[in-house]
Amino acid sequence: MTVYKAFRNFIAAVIVVSILLGGAAAGAVCYKAFFGEQSTYALSKLGSTGDEVRSIQKKLSQLGYYKGSVDGIYGSATKSAVTAFQRNCGITADGICGKQTLLYLGLGGGSGSSANTQYSSSDVELLAKVISAEARGESYEGQVAVGAVILNRVKHPSFPDSISGVVYQNGAFSCVNDSNWYAAVTDSAKRAAVDAINGWDPSGGAIYYFNAKKTNDAFMHSRPVVRTIGDHKFCV
Repeated sequence: MTVYKAFRNFIAAVIVVSILLGGAAAGAVCYKAFFGEQSTYALSKLGSTGDEVRSIQKKLSQLGYYKGSVDGIYGSATKSAVTAFQRNCGITADGICGKQTLLYLGLGGGSGSSANTQYSSSDVELLAKVISAEARGESYEGQVAVGAVILNRVKHPSFPDSISGVVYQNGAFSCVNDSNWYAAVTDSAKRAAVDAINGWDPSGGAIYYFNAKKTNDAFMHSRPVVRTIGDHKFCV
């Protein structure tokens, strides 16, 4: 074999290995879900361990799905909690915490901060204020759902295209005119606002919600109900 042929074969081998390694890396990314401040990706499932699992357990515990220890070990109890959460959200209930599940858990954009730059800090504060005033007595999931409805309206052509526009639209939210509006915003409402902005929508895409015990409004009662969470019916 000449020196030229040997060099050519070496280059070909390097290219093949590079392609194989590149394909493996790309495949790994496909199975990873956005998680954490560094925008890293991870797939958590039965047998996984670490901080990512701990964050999942903590969130599921806050939502009432997980009763075990927040130990960072993805055991059968964690898988069962993830499966129950997925089933309740209407997504694939496989017990694997991938990209979509993390998004619904509000962990898709990094814990504790909004990944959506569309909204300013004042938008987040206003959203939290409405959630606190409208749903302070509801479950955490119910609070996130109220926030999601407001965001769904922002995207809907029949409503104003900003959070402030939706909130202050004439007659849209009675809370802006009652005493609850001036009460201190709860910590859970602040977290719920961030989770809603990060993409979790427990309302199922609803653009209306109402408390059937407190309103006789014919229009609201005529709307198709998508989900019921606590005392609120979420409609389209």
